[in-house]
Amino acid sequence: MFSLSELKQTRFYQEAFQEGFQQGLQEGKLATVPRLLAVGLTVEQIAQALDLDVEQVKKAGEQQSAN
Repeated sequence: MFSLSELKQTRFYQEAFQEGFQQGLQEGKLATVPRLLAVGLTVEQIAQALDLDVEQVKKAGEQQSAN
């Protein structure tokens, strides 16, 4: 059995951790889109500020307004 510190050193753990981190970061960015639209930023401004595609920003804005 691996100890936790040994597990954290494996490539599998590091890749899984990085993938999860990136996914969480992306979800966080998309969650802020409706707020930024509400304060008057354009889709293009939001995309540039959050390093997202314009289409991702549009989709996130549409999903929020549908809820």
